[in-house]
Formats: sequence, C-alpha cells, structure tokens
Amino acid sequence: MGQSLNKIYVHLVFSTKHRNPLITDSIQEELFSYLGGICKGLECNPIQVGGYRDHVHILCLLSKKIALMKLVEEVKSHSSKWIKTKGSEFGNFYWQNGYGAFSVNPTEIEVVKNYIINQEEHHKTKSFQEEFLGFLKKYNVEFDEKYVWD
Repeated sequence: MGQSLNKIYVHLVFSTKHRNPLITDSIQEELFSYLGGICKGLECNPIQVGGYRDHVHILCLLSKKIALMKLVEEVKSHSSKWIKTKGSEFGNFYWQNGYGAFSVNPTEIEVVKNYIINQEEHHKTKSFQEEFLGFLKKYNVEFDEKYVWD
C-alpha cells in the first residue's frame, strides 16, 4: 500500500490533580476552547471538548502524525501553563499525572459527543471517580485502583 490511512476516534479523560474542583464557571468555556485549539494545532480534529469541575473529556480524531501519548502531553502541558496566566486562583493548577484514552466506534460519535455535552447534569449523581472506573470496566481495562488516582 502506497499510502498511510487511518481514522481513529479517541475519547480522552483526565482530571485535575487530586481532583481539585478548579474548573470554575469563570474559566470553563475558555479552557475547553483552548484545549480544542491545542488539538486542532496538532491536527487532531476536536469533535467535542467538555467536562466538569475536576476533569475534562476530549473527543477527537487522532492525527496519523502524532502518537497518543504525545497528544496528551502537549494538551496537558500547554493548557496547564496557559490557565496559570488567567489569575491567582489558578496558580496551583495541575493536571493529574495519568489519563484515560478510549477508542470510539464511528457510529457512536454522537452518543459520546452528547455524553460530553451533558457533563454537568451527569455529575449531579455520579462523581468523577465513579465515572472513570465505569469507563475502565466498560472497556475491560486491567488496573489496580491504588495507582489510578493521584
């Protein structure tokens, strides 16, 4: 085959360090837009970015030019530096060390997109930890919970 082709939809999930509720209403929209801009700049077309007080979800199309680990590294490092410029209340903003990345079937894009859009409603009844453990179980990811949280 003379050409490299792919279409890999990825649902990224990661939280603030210690799940501190630092994603406030005052910064939320701008942060989500900034995260999407980083993805776009890396040719990882953002489809939906959202989250809640202590975590984010990014649904994007992974570029064939970048490794998943590098995408996450770039998104987290650039956004962490950026948010610290937005006011003293963000001076101690950090993302958790790890992340979750889950493949998405193209036929499920709208389902995942709507799930991300409805984060605030979803988290009225479920914590981020419960949500994330649910993803790990749904995708049959082997894990030791003592290493999941920081």
